[in-house]
Amino acid sequence: MWDEAPQGAAVTLILAHGAGAPMDSPFMQRMAQSLAARGVRVVRFEFAYMAQRRVDGRKRPPNPQAQLLQQWREVYARVCQQVAGPVAIGGKSMGGRMASLLADELDAAALICLGYPFYAAGKPEKPRVAHLAELRTPTLIVQGERDALGNREAVAGYNLSAAIELHWLAAADHDLKPLKASGFSHEQHLDTATRVITDFLGVS
Repeated sequence: MWDEAPQGAAVTLILAHGAGAPMDSPFMQRMAQSLAARGVRVVRFEFAYMAQRRVDGRKRPPNPQAQLLQQWREVYARVCQQVAGPVAIGGKSMGGRMASLLADELDAAALICLGYPFYAAGKPEKPRVAHLAELRTPTLIVQGERDALGNREAVAGYNLSAAIELHWLAAADHDLKPLKASGFSHEQHLDTATRVITDFLGVS
């Protein structure tokens, strides 16, 4: 699924979905269309398990990690054959984590993660961050301060590569949705996410 920038795009971002929602979920739609409007070509795809859900309507868990990574490689190679200019990769939650495992291997222009799952739900004692200490790809992680899979306090204790830039959204959860008492709306946070991503990718 391609979202083209109206005036043409200097950079392409391949954006993968999270574990439980498809590539055309409201969140993915909003981010892809907002980024395209600001000059980023966005390419969305679905992992095999999610594509199968469209066929039979049955919910199923994600494919094994090796299969998810191989599908990422195939999508990246295909997109690179079709576009000129730099190609960045990333995604929402699981989609972004899978991209982070491949960013250096693929020599991607940048890595963009929205709501990064630093640990599995309810397992903060088992962070999945070892590879993030060695990451060389320029990386932007847009994270909610109260994300249940990596809040600000927990993430402060991790050894993260100097290539990683964290942008925190006030009082926001894993979907970047803030508490009403924060004074911010979900729309405002998604607009901010769009702006910091386009700035990071050098698109004005």
